[in-house]
Amino acid sequence: MIEIFKQPNLDWMGKAKFFFTLSGLLLLIGWSAIFLKGGIKYGIDFRGGTNVDVRFAHPPNVDQLRASLQRQGLGNSEIQGVSDIANPNSNEVLIFVEQVGQGDQALDESKAKVLTALDATYGVEGTGKADFNAVTPSALANALSQKDPLGLSVNAGDKYQQIAKNLLTFRDTDKNGVLSSLDELSKVEGATPAVLSAIKDTYSLAPFTIRNVEIVGPKVGGELRNQAIRVTLYALAGMLLYIAFRFEWVYGAAAVIAVFHDVLITLGLFKVFGFEISLTVIAALLTLVGYSMNDTIVIFDRIRENSRLLRKEPFADVVNKSINQTLSRTILTSGLTFLTVLVLFLMGGQVLRAFSFALVVGIVVGTYSSFGIAAPLVVAWNRWRGQGVAAGTGTAAGNRPKGNGSGQPRLAPAGRR
Repeated sequence: MIEIFKQPNLDWMGKAKFFFTLSGLLLLIGWSAIFLKGGIKYGIDFRGGTNVDVRFAHPPNVDQLRASLQRQGLGNSEIQGVSDIANPNSNEVLIFVEQVGQGDQALDESKAKVLTALDATYGVEGTGKADFNAVTPSALANALSQKDPLGLSVNAGDKYQQIAKNLLTFRDTDKNGVLSSLDELSKVEGATPAVLSAIKDTYSLAPFTIRNVEIVGPKVGGELRNQAIRVTLYALAGMLLYIAFRFEWVYGAAAVIAVFHDVLITLGLFKVFGFEISLTVIAALLTLVGYSMNDTIVIFDRIRENSRLLRKEPFADVVNKSINQTLSRTILTSGLTFLTVLVLFLMGGQVLRAFSFALVVGIVVGTYSSFGIAAPLVVAWNRWRGQGVAAGTGTAAGNRPKGNGSGQPRLAPAGRR
């Protein structure tokens, strides 16, 4: 393994009070902001709102769309691209508008605002014609019946209903709901030049269509928030059991306290810098939990190995040596990951800003807590129990003392790592 530092000899446990003071200050600043400024700022996912599904004829300019929504008073809206394996270039986006009311009225108002913003940015101005991308089969059939481009006097309604059905099936199935040119309809059965001319006289073509509008109520948002909290607690409980089994229960407790410390500091900094907690941020926090725990386990594993080799040394010295031995590994892995997420934060755009901020803060705080919080807590516990004089005594070695007939505690087998 590449070593950045050659045999470092830093007294990490001697600086434990400094680490605890720093963490206390960060927690105080963050959570004072939370309590004094109205609590944690949740995203639309948790507050509820109106979800508008929009499909474009061409790839939309998301920044331009976001600016247009902001001019309509929808600055808190979230825009998410939609794609799948079957249709990777659907040019479809979901616009999530913050909840402004309840029921059909709120649905209509939110849809109207989004439509106004879309018309202002992408709409066809000055035509005075209806949008063919938004027309219904019955409206199209009625319009064709009134113009009667085929000169039918008897059974004209049935004929034009079939033509309208063919035209809109082509629009919705072959063109994914959006036409880029009315001339594309010439491929459809029944779309004669006369019919096509009548359609051009009646309709214009906006480069987008609203496919679906639905409300996500605050009750659903609250359920999502509770589920996110439960998932995080389940993850912490599982890690506590794993570390308690692999090492000693005090190690598991210290690791979970350190992870709680990481999450609480990150949430506080979110409030200080004005970021919202959304579902993607919850994913980042869970990633942070796993990343921090992994780094802590690496240090704990080295402590256990050194406890067998250095049984007569003070436990604090064993912990210092273990952290120093893993320091190069920690800087390499955490440093490279930090640089990656920092680039994502600086250049990933507004959509990924909160997600990448959680990772940037989480990697720094999670790495720091492994040697600055988790390890000092284990040392403090051993000192409090009076077992920190030598690494090989009691729980200081990370093993439960069990009699083996020689009067010495029995070490855990080397294979249990």
